[in-house]
Amino acid sequence: MNEHLDTPWEWNIPEFFNIAAACTDAHSGTSVAEQQAIIIEDDELGISSATYSELAELTSRFAQLLDKLPVRPGERVLIRLPNSLDYPTAFLGAMKAGAISVPTSTLLVAEEVVFLAEDSGAAVLVTHKSMWYELHQELEYSKTLRHVLLAGEGPLPADCGHLKLHDLEIGLAAPLNRWTPFPTRADDPAYLVYTSGTTGHPKGVLHAHRAMIGRRPATEHWFDLTGADRILHSGKFNWTYALGTALMDPMFNGKTVIVHEGDNRADNWPKLIARHQCTIFIGVPRVFRQIIQKTGYCARDVPSLRHCMSAGEHLSDELRVAWRERFNQEIYEGLGMSECSYYISQDVNKPIRPGSAGFIQPGHEIALLNEHRQPVADGEEGMICVAETDPGLFLRYWNREQETRETRHDGWFFTGDYAWRDVDGSIWFQGRRDDIINTFGYRVSPHEVERVMKPHPDIADCVAVPEAVDAETTLVAICVIMETGARKNTDSLIEYGRHHLASYKCPKRVYYMNDFPRTRNGKVIRSALKQKIEISSA
Repeated sequence: MNEHLDTPWEWNIPEFFNIAAACTDAHSGTSVAEQQAIIIEDDELGISSATYSELAELTSRFAQLLDKLPVRPGERVLIRLPNSLDYPTAFLGAMKAGAISVPTSTLLVAEEVVFLAEDSGAAVLVTHKSMWYELHQELEYSKTLRHVLLAGEGPLPADCGHLKLHDLEIGLAAPLNRWTPFPTRADDPAYLVYTSGTTGHPKGVLHAHRAMIGRRPATEHWFDLTGADRILHSGKFNWTYALGTALMDPMFNGKTVIVHEGDNRADNWPKLIARHQCTIFIGVPRVFRQIIQKTGYCARDVPSLRHCMSAGEHLSDELRVAWRERFNQEIYEGLGMSECSYYISQDVNKPIRPGSAGFIQPGHEIALLNEHRQPVADGEEGMICVAETDPGLFLRYWNREQETRETRHDGWFFTGDYAWRDVDGSIWFQGRRDDIINTFGYRVSPHEVERVMKPHPDIADCVAVPEAVDAETTLVAICVIMETGARKNTDSLIEYGRHHLASYKCPKRVYYMNDFPRTRNGKVIRSALKQKIEISSA
């Protein structure tokens, strides 16, 4: 279906494949074996690091520890840790034992952790001693958890109910017998991520070990990995974005990863780039914007930097231009989802088209289909669908067989996201059907409105949403966070929209806010914004 694609690609999926072994043991005996695999800068604990040889041993020790508990292949290991060496040790080590890793955020409250433990049927929780107090009263009644591995310094708390508590550091220090990674097949389950749903409980998305191979086109066409790259990521490992681009992708390719734990001040990132001579910087638009707005750093301060990447939400043209002018670098944007990682991105081999999400990456068979499940013509909007044969596509929704079936039709996974393609093959993302604003008979993408409005000098951030004023009329409304010191001037903002957008697209209402409701991964919860507007307009 990718008739615009001019780069051939051939998948090579072996029968047996293990993500952890591919990211660690596979580098033994190579030129990168003694190279640093990961560097952690912690505001309180200082710098820690591990070479590929050391990480291979740490993950084998963790796999051995699970085996002794015992935890069997296919059982789930829930991970709730800050950015630290323990995170890749546990995430990769569990997969090395044939178990299924379940990454979670440290921001989750105890009730949410209990839900994930119960829903995933986790047998083990890996967390930090400093976090145990807030969790133990809720978790002691878990029906599935048997063991808790506690990282960090300090004494080990007493066992909690039926849960057996273990000191992770002591467990990893046990003599290492010769450990061979469990012989997982490429289609075997590897890790289970939970989506940051905007309503109800999150749902688990189960990925196979082959997902690592499915990410290879991104590393060549979005990452542009070369030589001894050193990659700084501004996110947390628990986020799918960082799990891929700050852990699996770099380690699979033998690169050095730098992550931070602590205060996320805007000036931290240029300092880290300079201190560690990073060649690649990865973040979300908000991080790039904060660096531009709150620091005076520029290209001469980060001479090693040669490539920048963004995902998570749309990157405005205004920010892209500001970054290019300040740092002499483009920001390459990627588009993906929990179910299939990144399959559309701006390509390092092609010029960036402002406003476009980029191109379909080689190897990924993607179609834009209409309501009759037929391909649309160039310029027409269709749902983004991924071929079920794609190695990067998830296995299934955890414990949601019906929902899994409902998203798969005629050999395609229906993402629910909509886009159109131009004659050059560029993909123009329109958002989910629920996000599209139907106004005066027109369909308006909120991303287009936001892209145009964000450059206004008084706007720090904005989100476009529909506002129903009566049963037959829906207007485009915009929720705005003003720049510090800027005066609210609704007429000025509306006039700006009229000047830069077709009349049916421009905002008709403006709502001022101090912040937007967001998921724990930082994405704006559009449904919550709509509710706020409805309440304020009632």
